[in-house]
Amino acid sequence: MSDSFDQAYWDDRYGAGDDVWSGAPNPVLVGETLALPAGSALDIGCGEGADAIWLAARGWNVTAADFSAVALEHAAARSRTAGADPTESAAIAERIRWEQHDFTVWAPPAGTFDLVSAQFMHLPSGPRTALFRALAAAVAAGGTLLIVGHDVSAWQHQGHTPPADMFFTAAEVAASLDPALWQVEVAESRPRAAKDADGAVVSLTDAVVRARRR
Repeated sequence: MSDSFDQAYWDDRYGAGDDVWSGAPNPVLVGETLALPAGSALDIGCGEGADAIWLAARGWNVTAADFSAVALEHAAARSRTAGADPTESAAIAERIRWEQHDFTVWAPPAGTFDLVSAQFMHLPSGPRTALFRALAAAVAAGGTLLIVGHDVSAWQHQGHTPPADMFFTAAEVAASLDPALWQVEVAESRPRAAKDADGAVVSLTDAVVRARRR
């Protein structure tokens, strides 16, 4: 993994003072999982915890993991005040387990989760391929794998130019799933509007894959 995106980088970024993300759950996660019954979920690259909190509020038991210990501290604190009242907040916080991992070497336990979600988990192609393979293996029979990221066409947007190798396409991810084991339900490039670093509206494209383990 690039030294620019290791734990120290993310700890510094999350420790800068302001929230890094909006605090709202990723809209693709909401849209693609809203109809699923609550169960056990793994949220990879959970950041400040918005997705994990949203899932826990809907009854999911969530393992939320990130590179950054600082991000996890912020996320855990946020979860304790996420409900409409103290009782609901306590229930949400109790349903989430926060874990710090280096995703270039760590793999979740196989066959464990009803939902595995990786939202914008961008690594160089070698460790990313290994991680995505491990995430697929972590899905229980009948469970759902949801992988969302910036499509490779988006790599020059948002005011930075990381290597194109950090990005992927939905077709690449879908092709890596054994059709004997997986029913790919969504594999598409999905456009959306966003704002760049200067506040201007730009058009981005996300790679979205949702698959059900047979």
